[in-house]
Amino acid sequence: MSNYNESTAGRKTGEVILDVQNISLRFGGVKALTDISFNVREHEIRSIIGPNGAGKSSMLNCINGVYTPSEGSITFRGQTFSHMNSRQVAEMGVARTFQNLALFKGMSVIDNIMSGRNLKIKSNILLQALRIGPAEREEIKHREFVENIIDFLEIQAFRKTPVGQLPYGLQKRVDLGRALAMEPQVLLLDEPMAGMNLEEKQDMSRFIMEINEEFGTTIVLIEHDMGVVMDISDRVVVLDYGKKIGDGSPDEVRNNEEVIRAYLGSSH
Repeated sequence: MSNYNESTAGRKTGEVILDVQNISLRFGGVKALTDISFNVREHEIRSIIGPNGAGKSSMLNCINGVYTPSEGSITFRGQTFSHMNSRQVAEMGVARTFQNLALFKGMSVIDNIMSGRNLKIKSNILLQALRIGPAEREEIKHREFVENIIDFLEIQAFRKTPVGQLPYGLQKRVDLGRALAMEPQVLLLDEPMAGMNLEEKQDMSRFIMEINEEFGTTIVLIEHDMGVVMDISDRVVVLDYGKKIGDGSPDEVRNNEEVIRAYLGSSH
């Protein structure tokens, strides 16, 4: 029997790579998430949508170890955990971009993206500082990798520019580049197109599709632009007030009465 399934977007998606089971999250007496379950298949684009305050970013924070769920478990490539820190999750191959940019504004584009290679650097800090022997060869190899990312994201002209001087849309590309520098198997994107104009959104959509298709990276996407979500997603899960109210293909979600009432509105 084949390990691959034909996705709604026409891509071949594989076995379940990430399985979220019965996740609940509380802050004191406030429930941010209640009994959420869904899975992500290898090589798919899986979107999480819902109104502001629905719990979407909280869900990503549980997946990448920023928050510890009050209940439930997350399984990644067959390994189940109820609590892992962000570094452990990153070492397993999960990278994340953030809704509010967390870039080093005074550092150049290339140095920001190089910071995503930290987990891959084997030489010790002293050798790195002195740039001698193996450390120098290793840095050259990592810089070549980062230069390829810069070429891919079409930001060569800004490689030495301090990130704080770039327009917002280009800063979002740098944030994406830093996550790609980790060579993730699963990439978590938290509103990568927020605050962008139409042209910037089209560029970001193209990069996301190419990352998925050319690199084979599995993508979990939070996004408010429903046109983008419905165009590029294989499957969509819908949250509202911390609860799951829909899950399926874009067409199934678009026609789900509860989702229409809670979020999409009749125009969709």
